[in-house]
Amino acid sequence: METLKLHSDDLVLLDRIVAAGTLAGAARMLELAPPAVTKRLAGLEARLGVRLVERSTRRLKLTAEGELAVAAGRELLAGLARLEERLTEGAGRLQGRIRLASTYGFGRVWVAPLLAHFQQQHPDLEITLQLADRLPDLATAGPAAFDAAVWLFGPRQPALVSRRLVPNRRLVVGAPAYLAHHGVPDTPADLPHHRCLVVRENDMLPTHWRLDALKRGRAAQTVRVSGPLASNFGEVVRDWCLAGHGLMLRSAWDVEPLIAAGRLVQVLPDWAMLDAIRFLTPPRDPLRPTPLRVRQLRDYLASALAQADWSHPPAG
Repeated sequence: METLKLHSDDLVLLDRIVAAGTLAGAARMLELAPPAVTKRLAGLEARLGVRLVERSTRRLKLTAEGELAVAAGRELLAGLARLEERLTEGAGRLQGRIRLASTYGFGRVWVAPLLAHFQQQHPDLEITLQLADRLPDLATAGPAAFDAAVWLFGPRQPALVSRRLVPNRRLVVGAPAYLAHHGVPDTPADLPHHRCLVVRENDMLPTHWRLDALKRGRAAQTVRVSGPLASNFGEVVRDWCLAGHGLMLRSAWDVEPLIAAGRLVQVLPDWAMLDAIRFLTPPRDPLRPTPLRVRQLRDYLASALAQADWSHPPAG
C-alpha cells in the first residue's frame, strides 16, 4: 500500500493556521516554535506538490486546494474523534485524564468529595482539580488546558459552553450577637443602614446587592450597601460575619450548615440573590469535541447536586 502523503497532524496544522490567521498564532495554539510551523507547512506542500497557503506580510490566504483540505480535513478529524469515543464507550469504561477548575470554597467543600466518589466508580480515570478565584482561560489548548470548570456564575468568556448544574441562592445572614445589638432588617431598603460585609475586587466600585423576591408579585430590589470591612476572599468575609461584625450575602451551600448550628441567622427570608452553579466547557470545536469522560462527569455532578442537602456537605 502506498504511503499516505497527508496525515491527521497535517490536517490539524491547517485548521490551526486558519483559526489563528497567522503562522505565529498557529504556533502558539500548537505550542510549537514559529519556525517549526513554517517548516511543517512547507514540507506538507512539497509532499503534495500543491500550494495550500498564500503568504504575505499582512495575512495568509488559502488556495483552492487549501480550502478543500481544510473543509474535508475537519470532517475527517471530527469523524475520527467520534470513532475513538465510540470505541472507548464500547469498551465499557472511562479512561484518561480530566483537568477541572473550580472556585475555592465550593470546589473544596462540594466538588472535591464528589470527584473522589466519581473516580472510585471509574478507576481508570485520573482527575486533577485546581481551585482558583478567577475563571481560567478554557479556550487555551495544550497539555495544561482545562477540560471544564465548575463555577458559581455565568461565563466571563462568552464562547464557553455552559450548562446549569443546580440553582443557587445567596442569603442575607448575620450572627446572633450582631442582630441583638443592631436589630434585624425588615426589608431590603433597611440594608444601607446596617454594617454590610462585602466581597470586593475593586475598592473604587460601590457594592450593590440585587435581591430577588421569593414570593410572586414583588419586583427584585437592588440596594447599595457598605461597611467598614471588605475583602476579595469570601471566607474572610464569612469569618467576620461569624464574629458579629456585620451582615453578609452568602451562598446557601456555604451558610446553611452554620444556620442549622445556630451560629448564623437568615434575615429577609423572602429575599435572596438567585444565580446558578454551572459546568463550563471550552468553545465548541470539531477537532476537540467534549470527551465522553467529561460529559459523564458533568451528568454525575448534575445528578449529585440536584439531590444535595446544602446543610450536609458530602464526606471526602
